[in-house]
Amino acid sequence: MGDSPDNPDSLPWESEAEEAAPSAAELEAAGQNSMFGDAVTDTAPPAEVAAAAAPVAAPAPAETRAATPATTAQQPYRVLARKYRPQTFAELIGQDAMVRTLANAIARDRLAHAFLMTGVRGVGKTSTARLIAKALNCIGPDGQGGPTISPCGECEPCRAIAEGRHIDVIEMDAASHTGVDDVREIIEAVRYAAVSARYKIYIIDEVHMLSRNAFNALLKTLEEPPAHVKFLFATTEVEKLPVTVLSRTQRFDLRRIPVELLQSHFAEICRKEGVEADEEALHIIAGAAEGSVRDGLSILDQAIAHADLDTEGKVSAERVRDMLGLADKSAQRRLFGHMLEGDGAALLTAINEQYALGVEPLALMRAQMDLAHRIALAQVSGGDAEGASQDEREALGEWATRLDVGQVHRLWQLLLKGHEEVRLAPDPLVSLRMALLRVLHAGQMPDPGKLAKKLETLAERAPTSSSNPSSASKQTAPSAEARPDWRALVEAIDASGMMQEANVLRLQVRVVELGDGMLRYGRDAKFGDEILPIVKDTLFRHTGKRWDVEEVPGGEGAPSLVEQEIAQRDADAAALRAHPLVKAAFEAFPDAELIEDGAAPPSRREIPWSRNA
Repeated sequence: MGDSPDNPDSLPWESEAEEAAPSAAELEAAGQNSMFGDAVTDTAPPAEVAAAAAPVAAPAPAETRAATPATTAQQPYRVLARKYRPQTFAELIGQDAMVRTLANAIARDRLAHAFLMTGVRGVGKTSTARLIAKALNCIGPDGQGGPTISPCGECEPCRAIAEGRHIDVIEMDAASHTGVDDVREIIEAVRYAAVSARYKIYIIDEVHMLSRNAFNALLKTLEEPPAHVKFLFATTEVEKLPVTVLSRTQRFDLRRIPVELLQSHFAEICRKEGVEADEEALHIIAGAAEGSVRDGLSILDQAIAHADLDTEGKVSAERVRDMLGLADKSAQRRLFGHMLEGDGAALLTAINEQYALGVEPLALMRAQMDLAHRIALAQVSGGDAEGASQDEREALGEWATRLDVGQVHRLWQLLLKGHEEVRLAPDPLVSLRMALLRVLHAGQMPDPGKLAKKLETLAERAPTSSSNPSSASKQTAPSAEARPDWRALVEAIDASGMMQEANVLRLQVRVVELGDGMLRYGRDAKFGDEILPIVKDTLFRHTGKRWDVEEVPGGEGAPSLVEQEIAQRDADAAALRAHPLVKAAFEAFPDAELIEDGAAPPSRREIPWSRNA
């Protein structure tokens, strides 16, 4: 055995190229056989046994080898999410804006050196990165093509990238390669040109998992990579990426896929799989996917397996609801109707029936919230309500017409509060019952706007009172109204900086007689301290002259300034309570309390606990 070839006139790789290259089916079958082994049959014909026992005389022709994998090994089942992964941009649904941008960039030769795909799970971030790698390295069926938004899928680079075996398309999972050493390998490798492709492409999935030092090590290469290198990043948590990385990439935000588009996509997949599915079932699956194609395909895969064999595997809405633990649509509407009609017994019966069928309390509450939401949308749009069936659209339309906008919004707030209570409650079923009963009773309360109008009407019809309730309080202090100078004098003393002395005058002094340089006053018997020197000194310091001040025993005189303010406040409160509108409000709500503007709210009343409760 020597190192030189048998034919010295030809190069070593020329003789290898003359041999028949293995097909894609051969490569995939070889990989499956190495992992799972060949398929074993229960019985073998005598001819096959004899052939197996006989010595191998000669290698089989290339045609026989190519046909062997298809007959000897059965391919394992591939889930729908992998089987129907987009292979062209035309198969990528819901991302038209990104596809248009990439198409224009390729057509104008304005390709960025780094792309960042971000979005929720299952919207096509990694698939888009692989499609971009195909688009940049496609050479066409004739081997003469350039970058294109519609890769052929037939040339060797397209097939190798689709099968994950292209040597120049390196895909790295940042969740398991987070350190500087992993990034250093990339930095060292980018210096070398691509082996067989037009561009050397690095696809880094879940790039937000890289460490801070790894990001810093990548920055220089990411900013000025060689011309033959492209970086494609994919992440679900773009907010975790450093700003320095975001500024060096061209970012694409992949959108959630609308329910209608998901439903049509799933219907097409069911047609290709030969599976019959109800339109309502596909609508439920599309709604449960929450905008994620992968989540929806996983649920569809499960629904196909969950379908009854006696119905020839048909995917029905009933089976899908049972699988997902969702309430029946008609049962949801009946429950909503009982809540609006105020039928508490029927409401509790409907809740118990759904719970016995396996519907989770939180899912039942979310279903009621969804109905309220769609009613509100129908009221705003003025068109038909959104619904999977004609019966559902008619019911929602009837509620949208009958209910006021304010009622729907109050209903939503009550359901939202109930959803949080059910989510946190130790017993979700009990919390669901109490929350929906609260909504039921709150719906029977009068509308605040209508109640205000009713109170205004009652106030207009009520007879006006001939007596003024505040007149009595005003008559109790005639001297205070006749002596405005004392109030002004105290305010001036307060403004001059003698605030403590002014408070004493305001609180304790009851003026009996007030003149030029003369003051006779009384005090309440509850004040025992001596203030005469304080009053004389304060008046002297403020006016600059000596005052004749005398305290009259017995507390006679006009009310002090503080007492006047208290009397005025009480009079105003009495006048307010005597107003016909306020009287009507207290008649409608006997337990209501009148809180003054600016006053602290009353403390919560303590509820006595009972050991027997």
